[in-house]
Amino acid sequence: MNYISTRGKITSENSVSSMYAIKTGLACDGGLFVPEQIPQISAEDIEKLCSLDYPHRAADVLSRFLTDYDYNYLLESAAKAYGDDRFVGGAAPLYKLDETRNVLELWHGPTCAFKDMALQIMPRLLTGALKGTGEKRTAFILVATSGDTGKAALEGYKDIDGIKITVFYPVEGVSRVQKLQMATQTGNNVNVCAIEGNFDDAQNGVKKIFSDTAFAEKLDENGYFLSSANSINWGRLAPQIVYYISAYCDLVKSGAINNGDYINVTVPTGNFGNILAAYYAKLMGLKINKLVCASNSNNVLTDFLRSGTYDRNRKFYTTMSPSMDILISSNLERLLYLMCGAKETAGYMKSLAESGKYTVGAECLAKIRESFEGYYCDEAGTAETIKKTFDEKNYLIDTHTAVAVKCADDYISETGDAKKMVIASTASPYKFAVDVLDALTGERDAEPLESLAKLSKITNTTIPAPLSGLDKREVRFNKTISKDDMLSEVAGELQIK
Repeated sequence: MNYISTRGKITSENSVSSMYAIKTGLACDGGLFVPEQIPQISAEDIEKLCSLDYPHRAADVLSRFLTDYDYNYLLESAAKAYGDDRFVGGAAPLYKLDETRNVLELWHGPTCAFKDMALQIMPRLLTGALKGTGEKRTAFILVATSGDTGKAALEGYKDIDGIKITVFYPVEGVSRVQKLQMATQTGNNVNVCAIEGNFDDAQNGVKKIFSDTAFAEKLDENGYFLSSANSINWGRLAPQIVYYISAYCDLVKSGAINNGDYINVTVPTGNFGNILAAYYAKLMGLKINKLVCASNSNNVLTDFLRSGTYDRNRKFYTTMSPSMDILISSNLERLLYLMCGAKETAGYMKSLAESGKYTVGAECLAKIRESFEGYYCDEAGTAETIKKTFDEKNYLIDTHTAVAVKCADDYISETGDAKKMVIASTASPYKFAVDVLDALTGERDAEPLESLAKLSKITNTTIPAPLSGLDKREVRFNKTISKDDMLSEVAGELQIK
C-alpha cells in the first residue's frame, strides 16, 4: 500500500511508503497523502473483529493501510497506546443513549479528548517510520491546535528520543482547562506558544513554515526535518478509522444490530479529519449509510455540504465548542480528491488560498451528498441539548458532543431515518466545565477551575484524574506572540539563525 498526493505531483509512478508519508506529514506539492487504494473489510472480517479487544482491532485495521510496518510492531504499539493505564474506562466504549442513539466515548485517554485515540499511537508509528527509513535527523513536530490536539500531541511525544515538538494555539480560542493543560506540560523536548489570532491564523502559520523551502534547508543543515501531528498527517488519520469499525463491532456484539445492517454516524466537525476517518471506514466496506457533519455557529461546512460552495469569508465566532471554531477545514481536501480527482482538487485549493472560496461542480456535489449531510447547532441549542440530555437521560455531555447530539436529532427528525446512530463524543464534559455548568444551572463562575468541583457535585460524577489539580501544577509556558512571528519562534527554539 503506497501513498500519493491529493494535488497530483506524487502519483502511482512515484508513490511513497506509509512510513515516508507519516515521517514527512505533508506532500512536496503542499497536498495531503492518501492511499493509492482503499483496503476492503468483509462481513467475515467484522465477525472476527467482534471477538477481539481494541488493540487487536487497531492492529488489524492499521495493518491494512500501513503495509510496510510489521504486524507485531503494530500490535505491540496498539497494546501500549490503548492499555488500561492510559485509557481508564476503556478505549472508545459505546454508551447506549436510547434505542436509536449510541454515544461513542472517545475521551477516556490521558488528555480527556478524542485526539488521544490517534496521538497515543502516532508517536510509535513515527518512531517506527524513522527507523524504517533510516532517518538520522531529529523530527521536529509542528502543531497548530484549537485546543485538544495540542495537549494530546504534547502528551504523546514528550521525552520521545529523536523528536522535538512545538505547539501553537490561539490565545483567546481555547478553554481555561485546555490552556492550563498545555501550559503545564512536562517533558524536555516540548514547547508551547500562544498566538494573537484564531485557529485558522495558527494553522496558516504552520502551513507557511512547512512550505518555506529556504527554512527547510536550514533545518536540514542543523539536523532537523519538519513533520506534523495534525490530522493532515496520515499517521493521525489512520488510527481514527479504527474506532468507527470498533463501534460497529460493538453494536453487532451487543445484539443491537446484525452484521450487515447499516448504521448512521454523526461527528462534531472542525478540521474534517474525524468525520473523514468514518468515511474511509465506509469506503472499506463498513455498513455506514449517512455521515452527519455537525457544525457549531462556524457553519462553513454545513453551507458547503448543502450548496457546493466553500466560503471562509464570513464572520468568525468564538463559541463554547472551541475545537470546532475553524473556517478552513484542511482534511476536506482529501474528500475533494476522492470525489473530484487531483487536478480539480489542486484548483480548488489554489482558489481557496487566493480568494478564500471555491465552488465544486454539480457532479462532485452529488457524489458528496450521497454520503454526507450537513447540520449545525447554535450556542443556545448547544446549551439546551446539554441540559436536556442530562435531565432526560442522566447523561453528561460536553459542548462539542452536544452539537453532535442536536444535529443527529435534527437529522433523525427531518428524515425519519431510524437506523442506529453512532454519535462521536469528542471530549470529557469537564474540559468545558464552565459552559456545561452554565447550561445545567445558569451559573458561570469567575474562576473556571472551581466549575470542575461544582459540576462534579451537582451531577454526582467524577472529575477525570488528568484534569484534577490542574491549578496546582507548574506553569512552564506562558508566551504569546504575533501570528507573524511563528517562524522566528521556531527558529529560536531550535537555535537556527
